[in-house]
Amino acid sequence: MANIINLKPFKSFFQSESTGGVILMVCVVLSLIIANSSLGQSFSDFLALNLGFENSTIDLKYPVILWINDGLMAIFFLMVGLEIKRELVEGELSSIKQASLPIMAALGGMLVPALIYFAIDHSPETGHGWGIPMATDIAFAIAVLSILGSKVPNSLKIFLTALAIVDDLGAILVIAVFYSKEMHLAYLGYAGIVFAILIAFNYFGVKKIYFYIIPGIVMWYFIHHSGVHATIAGVLTALTLPTNDTAKASPLERLEHMLVKPVNFLIMPIFAIANTNIKFESEMVSNITSGVSVAIICGLVLGKPLGILSFSWLSVKLKLSKLPEQTKWSQIAGLGLLGGIGFTMSIFIALLSFNDVEHQTQAKFSILIASISAGVLGYVVLSYLGKKRKRVVM
Repeated sequence: MANIINLKPFKSFFQSESTGGVILMVCVVLSLIIANSSLGQSFSDFLALNLGFENSTIDLKYPVILWINDGLMAIFFLMVGLEIKRELVEGELSSIKQASLPIMAALGGMLVPALIYFAIDHSPETGHGWGIPMATDIAFAIAVLSILGSKVPNSLKIFLTALAIVDDLGAILVIAVFYSKEMHLAYLGYAGIVFAILIAFNYFGVKKIYFYIIPGIVMWYFIHHSGVHATIAGVLTALTLPTNDTAKASPLERLEHMLVKPVNFLIMPIFAIANTNIKFESEMVSNITSGVSVAIICGLVLGKPLGILSFSWLSVKLKLSKLPEQTKWSQIAGLGLLGGIGFTMSIFIALLSFNDVEHQTQAKFSILIASISAGVLGYVVLSYLGKKRKRVVM
C-alpha cells in the first residue's frame, strides 16, 4: 500500500477525481430536479434547519447548509492542502523547473478572469464577485479529460492536475484575504496557538494522525468565530502533517489516501446537491445579460483559457519552463477551456461574495451556464485535436 500511494500519486488521484466528477454531474442534475419539483420548498426548509447545540460558552448551532459549506468543506480543503503539500515536497511542484509552467498557467487563469469580471461589473452591489471566475473545478475538468481517454496525452492530464492544485491554493488565499468577515483577534489568536502546537508536533516528529486532526477541529472552531472562513483550518492542518519523498507512506499520504474517496464520493456530491439548488425562473434568462452574469460567463469561458494560454506561452517564451511532452499549444488552449469549469469552487466563492439570495441564485445560474459551455467547448476542441493527432501518428 505504501508504494502504491507514493509511486503513483497522479494515477490514483486522476482515477478517483474522474469518477467523482461523473458522480458530481449526476448530483447536479438531481439537485436541479429537486429544486424545480414539489420537493423544492421542503428541501430548502431542510437546508435552513438549525442543528447542533449552544450554551453560554460554546456556540455550535448552525443551519444544515452552513454545516455543509463550513464543516464538510473544511474536510475538502484539508484534502486539497494535503495534495498541495505532497506535490510541493515530492510531486510536480517539487522543483522550480517542474512547477513553473503550471504555476504560471494557474496565475494567468486567476488574474485574467478576475480582471475581465471587474472590467464588466465593478458596481458596488456585485463588483466584489470578481473572485468567482478565478476557480477551476478539478473534479469536473478531470472527468471530461477521462472521457477523452487516449485522445489526450498523459502529460496533459498531469499538467491539468498540477495547474488545478495551484489554482486551489490561489482560491484559498483569495478566500482568506478578500472574503473573510470582520476579524475577531482573540479567536484568531487562539487559532494561532493551536496552529503553533501542530507545527511543534511536526517538528518533534509526532506521527499519529489524530494528534493533528483533533487540534485541527479545535482550530476550525476558533477560525470560524474569528471572521476568517472556517475552511482555511483544513488547509492549515494539512500543511503541518509530516511527509517525505521516500517510498514509505508518510502520515500525510496515509490521511490523503483515507480522504480521497469520502471527499470525492460523499462530501463533494453533498455540496453539489445542497448548492445547485436552483429554482429556474423566467427572470434568470432575462437577467443573463446583467452585469454579474456577463462578467461570470466571460470570466470563465473567455478569461480562463486566455489567461492559461497566454501565461503558459509567456513562461515558455521566457525559458522559465517548457511544454509537457507530446503536447501542442492548441491542446493547452483546449485545456484552458476546461479550466473554465468553475462550478464547485465558483459557487463556493459566490456564496461568500453575495449576501442576498437573488444575487447568489443568479450567480449560480451563470456559473452553471459557463461551466457547461466551457466543458463542452473543451471536450470538442481536445477531441478534434486527439483525432487529428491519431491520424498523423498512423
